[in-house]
Amino acid sequence: MSSSHNSHPPNDVVVGCGAAAVDILATVAAYPKPDDKIRSINLKVQGGGNAGNALTCVARLGLRPRVISKVADDSQGRSVLDELQADGVDTSFMVVAKEGTTPFTYIIVDNEMKTRTCIHTPGYPRLVPQDLSESSLLSALNGARIVYFDGRFHETALVVAQEAVRKNIPILVDAEGPREGLDDLLKLANYLVCSAKFPLAWTEASTIPQALVSILLKLPNIRFVIVTLGKDGCIMLERNLDASSTDEVDIDSLVESLKTTSSESASHPTCISSSVKTLKAEGIGTINGRIHVGTAESIPPSELIDTTGAGDAFIGAVIYAICANFSPETMLSFAANVAAAKCRDLGARSGLPYRADPGIASFMQ
Repeated sequence: MSSSHNSHPPNDVVVGCGAAAVDILATVAAYPKPDDKIRSINLKVQGGGNAGNALTCVARLGLRPRVISKVADDSQGRSVLDELQADGVDTSFMVVAKEGTTPFTYIIVDNEMKTRTCIHTPGYPRLVPQDLSESSLLSALNGARIVYFDGRFHETALVVAQEAVRKNIPILVDAEGPREGLDDLLKLANYLVCSAKFPLAWTEASTIPQALVSILLKLPNIRFVIVTLGKDGCIMLERNLDASSTDEVDIDSLVESLKTTSSESASHPTCISSSVKTLKAEGIGTINGRIHVGTAESIPPSELIDTTGAGDAFIGAVIYAICANFSPETMLSFAANVAAAKCRDLGARSGLPYRADPGIASFMQ
């Protein structure tokens, strides 16, 4: 393998199981009131779905993703497949239903408040375990470095995850919110990336840092959990198994002090990390580990176009970082850069950077 910075990480096959859909994005000057008739400023029809977006991100960064999902044999389904293939995503494990509809989402992008509102129509028929033959499943996982799930199609996802465990392939789960069957997947996961709402909803802890401790105590296989906080960056709790620390510290206080340090740092995304400590969550317990507080890029309002799919871009970058053995500090800064690039264009995929893009070139050395 060449030693140039364009060489791929050595283990570059990524398998993703989840949603691949169509996004119909309409940009409006301001969000409409009930019964209003308004006009769009901009319209774009583009591939979407968490798994489809994250794997497109991974492909553009230079890895070799394979997707397990389902579309219908309609014009939208064909466009989903064409778009993924054009970006270098292997769609040979996709199931195409002869009848039915491909999932799609109407997205209203509000220029005034910089919000995006999604109205999702699930596809039919759903992906079920019987859709994936054993030989197809084994081929999909052959040589994989990591398997990623967005929490959709939970019965099929569990079958894929159980096979990944048998093959010792690490599992990353994206948890947007509590869903049917998600807990079974989480028990098998090694990495968890979740939305701001998820930790408190899932653990009933009173603060996000306390909830992260609770998650690692409830899920002993998890090596790290990252909670994404949009423009406020992210918080990562990394489990440490090597050395136990005698230094016990309240996790809320530690996170606050790291946030204060990070807010004084540069305009580019950075990551401030603690040393290994015994992290205490009041009334929940303690965990031995490190906290990393990552900042997001401060995007000028004139450049902020659309946040649709920013979380998927972040996850795609995290998957790349795991494959490339990045340190947590490098991983979080890299993921923030990739997510910021996405936000500068309309739709979940248009702004996703390629590995040669100047904005991420320094990470690809």
